[in-house]
Amino acid sequence: MKVAEVPIEDVAASVLIEAAREAARNAHAPYSRFAVGAALLLTDGTIVPGTNFENASYGLSLCAETVALAAANVAGRLRDVVAVGIVGGAMTPGGGLAGEAPIYPCGRCRQVLNEAAQMGKRDLTVYCASGDGTVIERHLLSELLPHPFGPANLGIG
Repeated sequence: MKVAEVPIEDVAASVLIEAAREAARNAHAPYSRFAVGAALLLTDGTIVPGTNFENASYGLSLCAETVALAAANVAGRLRDVVAVGIVGGAMTPGGGLAGEAPIYPCGRCRQVLNEAAQMGKRDLTVYCASGDGTVIERHLLSELLPHPFGPANLGIG
């Protein structure tokens, strides 16, 4: 999906959140019944979606953000991430999401997002939304992960 002919700085949070909501509809969450969708915005306006993928061995589950980042990396675009939208909530009949509180990336996802941020030499904008879509918050990754460890610590830039 591309955000056609729209400057990246003008892409509304609602575009990313809607892409994340669409991704969440495909969540594989048979154990928690909690769907999460993520959508990355790349420098050229491309949107890369991801959704959580649970496993019966819970520790092997994948978060929506890491799935989206892995897809961006496969395309050689990890350095091009500028923003991410995240939405999640309890799965409802018909493929909807419930929940009035915004969803934030877990600690692992904050660390993985930091990898893209440092590789791209930018602070990522993180839009966090409630499952029902009534709340969207805007944060910078540096606010959510104030003391990251990443490529810069290893002398890689």
